[in-house]
Amino acid sequence: MSIEVLNLSRKFGNFTALQDVNLQVNAGELLALLGPSGSGKTTLLRVIAGLETVDNGQVLFHGEDATDQHVRERQVGFVFQHYALFRNMTIFENVAFGLRVRPKEFRPSDKEIQSRVIKLLQLVQLDWLAHRYPHQLSGGQRQRIALARALAVEPRVLLLDEPFGALDAKVRKELRSWLRRLHDEMHITSIFVTHDQEEALEVADRVVVMNEGKIEQIGTPDEVYEHPASPFVYEFLGNVNSFHGRLYHGRLWIDDLEIKTHRHLANDEETAAIAYIRPHEIEVLKADDDETGIAAKVSQVTALGPIVRLEVTRSNDREKTPVRVEISKEQFRELQLVKNDAVFIKPKRINLFSPSKEKIHISDFVI
Repeated sequence: MSIEVLNLSRKFGNFTALQDVNLQVNAGELLALLGPSGSGKTTLLRVIAGLETVDNGQVLFHGEDATDQHVRERQVGFVFQHYALFRNMTIFENVAFGLRVRPKEFRPSDKEIQSRVIKLLQLVQLDWLAHRYPHQLSGGQRQRIALARALAVEPRVLLLDEPFGALDAKVRKELRSWLRRLHDEMHITSIFVTHDQEEALEVADRVVVMNEGKIEQIGTPDEVYEHPASPFVYEFLGNVNSFHGRLYHGRLWIDDLEIKTHRHLANDEETAAIAYIRPHEIEVLKADDDETGIAAKVSQVTALGPIVRLEVTRSNDREKTPVRVEISKEQFRELQLVKNDAVFIKPKRINLFSPSKEKIHISDFVI
C-alpha cells in the first residue's frame, strides 16, 4: 500500500503544524518521521491515520483520495507510545479486541479469532503470556502486545507514534532490532515517529527529517547522515562542530589557516561560510609538519569503550568554544594525550553552508 501526501497544511490557531508538506511513501517501506518536538511529525502521522483533519491538501492511499475518509475506512493500525492496553483484559483479549468489535457481518468466527490471535502472539514471541494481564508484563512486552493488537485487524498501513519512547535505553535498542526483523518478514507499509536520531538511522528504509512543519530532507539513513541538505539536518543528526570561515577563489580560511582542497570552488567575491565537521572526521596530531593543522589545546578527555572523546580549544579562538573530537582507543594510546597538551587538529572532510539566504552548499569537501 503506497501513501502520497500532497500540499498538506494544518494550523492550530496561530500555530502552523504543517506547511505545504509533500511526501511519497512506497509500498512495503519502513519510513521514519524524525524531528524535534513541535516539528509536525506526530501531526503528519495523525493526519495519515485519519485522527486529524487538514486545512489544505490531500492524502492518497494507493492512488485513491482518503482525505475525508473516517479512520475506520482507512484500515490503519496505530501503535501509541504508552501502549493503551486495556488493563481489565487479558493479553489474548487485548489482541482480539479489534476483531470482536467489528460489525457482525465482518466479524470473524470465534475459531478464526482464536487462530489469528495465537499466530500474532507467536509472531511477537509472547504466546506464553496470553492469559496474563498488562500489569504483569514488562514495558517492552506491553509494546510488542500493542503492536500485535494493531496487526490483528490486518491493516493496510501500520503507524507507530514514538513506539519506544517510554522504554529504557537497553530495551529500546533490543526492540529496534526486533521491529526491523519483523518488518522484513511482513513487508507492511509502516511509518514511525521518533525524535531519536539513532533509532531512525538504524531502523528505517528512508528518513524524513522535519523542522517547523516542513520537510528538510528525505533520504536513506546513509544519505541524510553523510550528505545533509541543510545546517539543521547536519546539527540534528549527531554531534557536529561548526567553524565560521571565509571562502574566496576556491579556498577556505578558518582562523588564520588557509585550507587547501582537492576540489575547485569558484567564487569571485569573499563569502562568509560555516564549515560543519563531525567529531570523527577530525585528525589529531602532536606535530604539524606540513602546517595544515589548527593549533589547539586538549581541555577534556573522556574514554567510552573503544573510542575516546576529546574536547579541544583552538588557540586563536577568543571565546574558547570546545571542539569535539572522537578517536580510537589505539590512536589515543599512540598519541599519549593528557589534559592541557598542545595539539593540532586537521579536518578530513567538511560540509560548507552560507549563513545567508544565498545558496552555498558544498558537500564532501575532502581535505
